[in-house]
Amino acid sequence: MTGLQKVLILRFHVITCPKCSKENQDHYKFCLGCGAELPRDAAPKPFSPRTPPQGIRPVSSQPPAAGRPASIPGPAAAAPVAAPAPASIAAAPAVSPSSGTVVCPQCGHVNQPSNTFCGACGFRLGGAAPKPLSSPPVASAPTSGTIVLTALRADGTEAGTYTLPSAPESAVGRDTGGIFAGDSYLSPKHAIFRMKGPGKLSVEDQGSLNGVYRKLAREAPVELQPSDVFRIGQEIVKFESIDPLPAAPDGVERLGAPSKGYIGRIALVIGRETTGNAFPIPESGIHIGRERGDVLFPEDGYVSGLHCHIAYEGGRITLTDLGSSNGTFIRLREETNVQSGDVLLMGQQLFRISM
Repeated sequence: MTGLQKVLILRFHVITCPKCSKENQDHYKFCLGCGAELPRDAAPKPFSPRTPPQGIRPVSSQPPAAGRPASIPGPAAAAPVAAPAPASIAAAPAVSPSSGTVVCPQCGHVNQPSNTFCGACGFRLGGAAPKPLSSPPVASAPTSGTIVLTALRADGTEAGTYTLPSAPESAVGRDTGGIFAGDSYLSPKHAIFRMKGPGKLSVEDQGSLNGVYRKLAREAPVELQPSDVFRIGQEIVKFESIDPLPAAPDGVERLGAPSKGYIGRIALVIGRETTGNAFPIPESGIHIGRERGDVLFPEDGYVSGLHCHIAYEGGRITLTDLGSSNGTFIRLREETNVQSGDVLLMGQQLFRISM
């Protein structure tokens, strides 16, 4: 170890990324090299949500009323796990011409120009400016009418592709081989993809053991139905509604009836038809995360500090991803239309759809 390295270690502690082994300063939450969330040994931070109780509202151009804080706009939609469609990218990193530093458009943190990801929030900055292409990458894009499933690694890089046969229906699963063969959590025939017309595609679970999940868009509430199952990190969570029990004919209230003000509960799925710990959901909603929120999963490194939110408004119960690093996935209960850019979770793998 050189004298300069010793001085630097005295000035700050470093956190070694468990995925790429890059050393990061201890105040960074995300690795500068691969964008993965860094492990935190400190006690969970006190919960101070950055979102209103009922989810993110569209940003209003009118000034907020006196005594009422302004709504905080949601983070830019750019996920390190799966790249969204180009239209969902909100802003590009701003480069300071004087210092050469890069300002994160999501949180405002000042980063070095060599950083690929923001050290404060994990937003993909891109690192060095990309070299211009002499011609569009036509060869890598799917030809018209073809549908390609691209397997994604945890850092967002591609692990292989599979082109669906040109047929009205195509089944995929462990028996398909290729990028599906090595996943023991995939059923032999896991899901069926159906062409509904030019550029229209649907997917349906074929009674698989572990299901088919679709990744939610950031800050886009999705309505939860009773018995819906969603996944964050390695946690599989089931939503259960709480229906009030009527009183007996003589007017006596039932013991154990739901307390007023609670609209449901979430329960951890620990078996095919078995749930474990359960947490009630009040009308004010709950936040879920690893460090902040009403329900915490401190041991799951794939859950973000503040991951998602369940809200109740207008008789609807919604689930919203709060810009998590690894995403929130909801299990499909029926045949569902999908589009290019959607990300599916089947078994232990992510698959991006390209049409």
